[in-house]
Amino acid sequence: MIIVSLTYKVPLDVVDSHRPAHMTWLDEAIAAGWLLAAGRKSPPTGGVLIAKGERSAIEALITGDPYHVHGVADYEVIEFLPGKIAPDMTVESLLG
Repeated sequence: MIIVSLTYKVPLDVVDSHRPAHMTWLDEAIAAGWLLAAGRKSPPTGGVLIAKGERSAIEALITGDPYHVHGVADYEVIEFLPGKIAPDMTVESLLG
Protein backbone atom coordinates (compact mmCIF):
# COMPACT_ATOMS: atom_id res chain seq x y z
CA MET A 1 0.00 0.00 0.00
CA ILE A 2 1.00 3.56 -0.55
CA ILE A 3 0.20 6.64 1.48
CA VAL A 4 0.78 9.96 -0.26
CA SER A 5 0.97 12.98 2.01
CA LEU A 6 0.38 16.30 0.25
CA THR A 7 1.52 19.56 1.81
CA TYR A 8 0.20 22.78 0.33
CA LYS A 9 2.89 25.26 -0.62
CA VAL A 10 0.61 28.10 -1.72
CA PRO A 11 -2.21 29.98 0.06
CA LEU A 12 -5.57 28.19 0.41
CA ASP A 13 -7.30 30.49 -2.08
CA VAL A 14 -4.84 29.29 -4.74
CA VAL A 15 -5.34 25.66 -3.66
CA ASP A 16 -9.10 26.10 -3.85
CA SER A 17 -8.89 27.57 -7.35
CA HIS A 18 -7.46 24.22 -8.53
CA ARG A 19 -9.73 22.10 -6.31
CA PRO A 20 -12.44 21.30 -8.92
CA ALA A 21 -9.85 19.86 -11.32
CA HIS A 22 -8.17 18.01 -8.44
CA MET A 23 -11.53 16.50 -7.40
CA THR A 24 -12.15 15.31 -10.96
CA TRP A 25 -8.69 13.75 -10.98
CA LEU A 26 -9.46 11.99 -7.67
CA ASP A 27 -12.76 10.65 -9.06
CA GLU A 28 -10.94 9.30 -12.12
CA ALA A 29 -8.24 7.72 -9.92
CA ILE A 30 -10.85 5.97 -7.78
CA ALA A 31 -12.68 4.76 -10.90
CA ALA A 32 -9.37 3.45 -12.28
CA GLY A 33 -9.00 1.37 -9.11
CA TRP A 34 -5.64 2.51 -7.84
CA LEU A 35 -6.85 5.18 -5.41
CA LEU A 36 -8.66 3.79 -2.37
CA ALA A 37 -9.29 6.94 -0.31
CA ALA A 38 -8.47 10.63 -0.25
CA GLY A 39 -9.10 13.55 2.05
CA ARG A 40 -7.95 16.93 3.24
CA LYS A 41 -5.85 17.21 6.37
CA SER A 42 -7.33 19.01 9.36
CA PRO A 43 -6.30 21.75 9.68
CA PRO A 44 -6.20 22.17 5.87
CA THR A 45 -2.45 22.09 5.32
CA GLY A 46 -2.60 19.42 2.63
CA GLY A 47 -4.19 16.07 1.97
CA VAL A 48 -3.71 12.33 2.19
CA LEU A 49 -4.15 9.70 -0.52
CA ILE A 50 -4.28 5.96 0.13
CA ALA A 51 -3.41 3.94 -2.93
CA LYS A 52 -2.56 0.46 -4.09
CA GLY A 53 0.02 -0.51 -6.64
CA GLU A 54 3.73 -0.29 -7.28
CA ARG A 55 5.45 2.77 -5.86
CA SER A 56 6.90 3.80 -9.22
CA ALA A 57 3.47 3.55 -10.86
CA ILE A 58 1.82 5.64 -8.13
CA GLU A 59 4.61 8.23 -8.37
CA ALA A 60 3.97 8.48 -12.11
CA LEU A 61 0.19 8.72 -11.65
CA ILE A 62 0.38 11.57 -9.13
CA THR A 63 2.24 13.71 -11.66
CA GLY A 64 -1.15 14.04 -13.39
CA ASP A 65 -2.79 15.58 -10.32
CA PRO A 66 -3.64 19.23 -11.09
CA TYR A 67 -2.15 20.15 -7.72
CA HIS A 68 1.14 18.67 -8.93
CA VAL A 69 0.87 20.13 -12.43
CA HIS A 70 0.32 23.65 -11.08
CA GLY A 71 2.86 23.43 -8.22
CA VAL A 72 0.21 23.66 -5.50
CA ALA A 73 1.55 20.89 -3.23
CA ASP A 74 4.60 18.87 -2.33
CA TYR A 75 4.16 15.08 -2.22
CA GLU A 76 5.67 12.51 0.14
CA VAL A 77 5.17 8.92 -1.03
CA ILE A 78 5.27 6.32 1.75
CA GLU A 79 5.11 2.63 0.96
CA PHE A 80 4.11 0.21 3.70
CA LEU A 81 3.14 -3.41 4.18
CA PRO A 82 0.05 -3.84 6.39
CA GLY A 83 1.04 -6.14 9.23
CA LYS A 84 -1.88 -5.63 11.59
CA ILE A 85 -5.43 -4.99 10.51
CA ALA A 86 -8.88 -4.89 12.10
CA PRO A 87 -10.45 -8.34 12.66
CA ASP A 88 -13.15 -7.82 10.01
CA MET A 89 -10.62 -6.77 7.35
CA THR A 90 -8.17 -8.71 5.22
CA VAL A 91 -5.06 -7.51 3.46
CA GLU A 92 -6.75 -8.56 0.23
CA SER A 93 -9.77 -6.34 0.99
CA LEU A 94 -7.41 -3.44 1.67
CA LEU A 95 -5.57 -3.98 -1.58
CA GLY A 96 -8.73 -4.63 -3.55
